[in-house]
Amino acid sequence: MSKVLIIGAGGVGSVVVHKCAQVSDVFSEIVLASRTVEKCQKIADQVKELTGRHIETAQVDADNVPELVQLINRVGPELVINVALPYQDLTIMDACLETGVHYMDTANYEPEDTAKFEYKWQWAYQEKFEKAGLMALLGSGFDPGATNMFTAYAAKHYFDEIHYLDIVDVNGGDHGYPFATNFNPEINIREVTAECRHWDDGQFVTTPAMSMKQSFSCPEAVGTYNIYRMYHEELESLTLHYPSLKRAQFWMSFGDSYLKHLEVLGNVGMTGIEPVDFNGQQIVPIQFLKQLLPDPASLGPRTTGKTCIGCIVRGIKDGVEKVVYVYNICDHQACYQEVQSQAVSYTTGVPAMIGAKMMLEGKWMKPGVWNMEQMDPDPFMDDMNRYGLPWKVIEDPDYQLAH
Repeated sequence: MSKVLIIGAGGVGSVVVHKCAQVSDVFSEIVLASRTVEKCQKIADQVKELTGRHIETAQVDADNVPELVQLINRVGPELVINVALPYQDLTIMDACLETGVHYMDTANYEPEDTAKFEYKWQWAYQEKFEKAGLMALLGSGFDPGATNMFTAYAAKHYFDEIHYLDIVDVNGGDHGYPFATNFNPEINIREVTAECRHWDDGQFVTTPAMSMKQSFSCPEAVGTYNIYRMYHEELESLTLHYPSLKRAQFWMSFGDSYLKHLEVLGNVGMTGIEPVDFNGQQIVPIQFLKQLLPDPASLGPRTTGKTCIGCIVRGIKDGVEKVVYVYNICDHQACYQEVQSQAVSYTTGVPAMIGAKMMLEGKWMKPGVWNMEQMDPDPFMDDMNRYGLPWKVIEDPDYQLAH
């Protein structure tokens, strides 16, 4: 029985609160905080209506360490679940260190003024957390998060050594808008437009964003989609912790309408992250664009279709080459009916709850800063089946992605 403080009241934060509220034997008290307390209260009202549980709400500026410290000291949680913006990871980690509270997040830190996805800033906290006797769990979402677990599970149960990894993220959902993003627009667009990096023969190779395209047919009649190679943060940790990997790639699906809108927005400067002067005020174009686009948290009622996210792992078992595909399929409307969210937020929020549960139950608790694949995947994978993200394994599938 533990009290948790959840920071962030966007689409993912809403799912995390809903799912934690469903597991009252672990999450006995839940406090939800964000810069906009009205968003917190809306989520709390939804949870009250669906589960009958009371959620305390609070206002906090996650960029402000003293303010965070004051809130954490007042609340007294055992764990802080950070589902705020990636720019705020370090301030929340600093506050956790100052207050002696465990930490976890769903996405790695990135500087607000540079579209650069690296773990180095958070890995640098290893000694501080270890000396404090505190645990920081990084990237407990879906990708990163469940994809790290899929890789670790395959490596543990199907291989002596893994050599090739392809993470494939397909969103077959349709929200009906000409252009919208399924999670925070600012983070989504920065991620998609960043240079691609993939692991090949002991080093990262850089290529232009979206320059490698393939067709991928999902199992269980989800459909066939164009997928594009891009960089994603779990490649950095997985290639470090599985040094036998010869090649590792990340792929994501995008529709033609999304890509055309993104190209035009980029051409006219609306995806820029550098401030520009407008009528005597400094504005960041991508932040202004975010205000114009639909709120991802509002997409649930209108999004239909399914997501299909998984890992194709190739390696050696008993001297023979082997391939397995570990994947999850998630239905957008089923997610909305359960927690009033579309599947992209759901697939991130459920693993966040499970990662927190692993820590609070002591199954993963150890001082220091850790990536998901450094933990035992088995209890996490069991809970994915239990709490709404059932997964399957296909042995020797006929997928062969180019490189």
